[in-house]
Amino acid sequence: MFLRKKKQIIDLWMKNQMADAALREDLMSNEDIRAQSEELLDALLRKLTDEGLKDIDTIDFGEVFEILGGISITRARQGFSSRETGLYIYSLKDTLMSILQQELKDDPIQLYEVSMKIGRLIDTFGIVTFETFIKGREEVILRQTDEITEISTPVIRIWDGILALPIIGTLDSARTQTVMENLLGEIVNTGSSIAILDISGVPAVDSLVAQHLIKTVSATRLMGAECIISGIRPEIAQTIVHLGIDLSNIITKSTLENALKHAFSILELEVRKKGFVNKNI
Repeated sequence: MFLRKKKQIIDLWMKNQMADAALREDLMSNEDIRAQSEELLDALLRKLTDEGLKDIDTIDFGEVFEILGGISITRARQGFSSRETGLYIYSLKDTLMSILQQELKDDPIQLYEVSMKIGRLIDTFGIVTFETFIKGREEVILRQTDEITEISTPVIRIWDGILALPIIGTLDSARTQTVMENLLGEIVNTGSSIAILDISGVPAVDSLVAQHLIKTVSATRLMGAECIISGIRPEIAQTIVHLGIDLSNIITKSTLENALKHAFSILELEVRKKGFVNKNI
């Protein structure tokens, strides 16, 4: 029944998809949507023969699930919403129901039985669609989180022998590990002897954040480099004192500028403003 109506099914399915006002052609062209839909429909119709419809619960839809899972993950990565992805598969349900009503309008009992089977099948497809879509979304979020972490922990060589690492946002255990790895790796690569941790962009410092900073300073010193913490705002200083956190053995400065000046003094460097020279004299 369905196989001989393949062209009608794909045309009607595409019409149902295109009728969605929220469809965004910037994410996928109509030609790509049709090719994607035809691949899924071909695999499905190979199973939904007249004989298969009689005992649909015993059919192995593994190939269909695989194709549908790939489509769902791809759409998650392309930026489709869960609603848009769900409408993709449920518009197929509407299409198949319309074909059934045309073909079995004179046999209401068979129409009811087959409609129930197709309805349960497409509902199962819908569950697979949402499960794989969520999986794809989680992969996107994890990748973006890793990328943001890398971007937000840049190690900058601001002078020969001096590195700076501006920290923006909250420090947790995972991010502290990334900060340590990036900083220690750059100390080895550049042979720098001073590292400045600037926490101007850290919204608040609690005992956990302070412990993470202390661990980073300790690891830096084990590499033979001195570590300076800059960006100690008045409210952060008050919080540290209130929490009873001992940073007395760590060099701290209020601004990155002051930290850089201190680093120059450690390296016995002096930076002077070039004076004006009157060539006419």
